[in-house]
Order: sequence, then structure tokens, then C-alpha cells
Amino acid sequence: MNEKTRCQSCSMPLGQGFFGTNEDNSQNQEYCIFCYRAGNFTNPDLTIQGMIEESVKHMNSRLKIPADEARKLSEETIPQLKRWKKE
Repeated sequence: MNEKTRCQSCSMPLGQGFFGTNEDNSQNQEYCIFCYRAGNFTNPDLTIQGMIEESVKHMNSRLKIPADEARKLSEETIPQLKRWKKE
């Protein structure tokens, strides 16, 4: 996974129109618009387990990835992202 091209909260691929925004409304290169707007996380109380569950639901319903495969991928990927990674 190329960390520079994926949201560091949910792992969604980043591209034009999907970058989050900083407090000054400039483009944020690390997070997507669904996770980060105006310099803040859109769901600041979300836990890593909650993000994994949301990711599994999205990949299964929208991308038609089988739930067990989506869970494996989410559990491997999300803990490695900047927002969730333990220092």
C-alpha cells in the first residue's frame, strides 16, 4: 500500500476531489474528505474497531468484497495508518 495515496484514517485511495481540508480550507494530502474537514476529523470519537467495522461494511456493500476478505484486509491495513498507528 502506498501511504501517500491513501487516506491515513480509512485507507480510501486519495485523488482530486477526495482530499480532506485543513482549517484554512486548503487541501489536506493525508486524509480524505469523508474523514477530515476544516482541520478536524469528521468523527473524532471513532475508535479503530469502529473504523474497521465501517470499512468492512463499505467494502462488502459497495465494492462487493466478501465480508471475511474485507475484514482481513481492514484488520491488516487500518492499524498501520497514521491516525491509528501506535507510536
